[in-house]
Amino acid sequence: MIRINMFSQADSVKGQGVGSAYNELIRLLRTRLVEEFYVTINKYGNSDLTHYHTINPTYYANSFSPARGRKIGYVHFLPDTLEGSIKLPGFAKKIFYQYVIDFYQRMDQIVVVNPIFIDKLVNYGIDRNKVKYIPNFVSKTEFYKESLASKNAFRHQLQIPLDEFVVFGDGQVQERKGIDDFVKMAQANPDVQFIWAGGFSFGKITDGYNHYKEMVDNPPKNLTFAGIVDRTQLVKYLNIADLFVLPSYDELFPMSVLEAFSCGTPVLLRDLDLYKVIIDGYYMCGKDFGEMNQILQKAVKDPNLLKKYGELSLKASEEYSEDHLAKIWDEFYHEQYKLGKELGQIH
Repeated sequence: MIRINMFSQADSVKGQGVGSAYNELIRLLRTRLVEEFYVTINKYGNSDLTHYHTINPTYYANSFSPARGRKIGYVHFLPDTLEGSIKLPGFAKKIFYQYVIDFYQRMDQIVVVNPIFIDKLVNYGIDRNKVKYIPNFVSKTEFYKESLASKNAFRHQLQIPLDEFVVFGDGQVQERKGIDDFVKMAQANPDVQFIWAGGFSFGKITDGYNHYKEMVDNPPKNLTFAGIVDRTQLVKYLNIADLFVLPSYDELFPMSVLEAFSCGTPVLLRDLDLYKVIIDGYYMCGKDFGEMNQILQKAVKDPNLLKKYGELSLKASEEYSEDHLAKIWDEFYHEQYKLGKELGQIH
């Protein structure tokens, strides 16, 4: 049995997609692949493979130990994707961004969740042959299409009329997520109920914190900021939504979109190149606020459009299902074990 140790603090801050992706992988390994891999978390004993999910300085230090075996690094962000998320002084930003790259360069193998980042890593000096694309995935036991009775019950709980159109979005409250455009949509569509789930995972170092704190505290009447929502509640919000909207300017592979797909909720996104590589054809998109708002207004009036994209969401969810990804991770870890043996990294 192959010994895999995970080093991670990905789920230490609620409301982050990194934590959701990490938890999904751990659950997959401990249910579907339990006979193949012996998985430990944050242990310092010998392991065949060490999979780093976050870039904590203590993890960087322990990566020099021969007990780590073959080192695998998970890339959930790059320096440029942190722009608009956190605000650091110039000197601190430069040091931190260099540290991020140094950490990735320490790894024997890199896993990216979006193939568009392979070239970017190569530009940072990382060997292309060391980079592997494995997409995120969502478990159907966690995110699924609920019955009409369940949907109606949750609407009653939230005091939302059964015939009111609901737009739902989630993610950290920050500029990068396009939250300003989400609020503008609410202002432009007063007859639609908007809900945003998510909070300030980076606290007061969130870029533009004061502006967004004011926005959350004083939203338009038809917009509710639900705060950070537990996954058992998140599936309920996604099910009562007529449309999932994420106006992000930059993403890797948003778990929130996969979760919406898995619930059969139609999806509207900003038109980004990185989405075209992984989910092209499964969602509606607009280049800016004006285009996205037009599509939203069309969707409100056209149930057939919503039906079409609801079906496409479910189709997309099959491609990024637990069943499919279990095979991919199984092959990947066995391949890494074989390489580690050949290179003398595993004893």
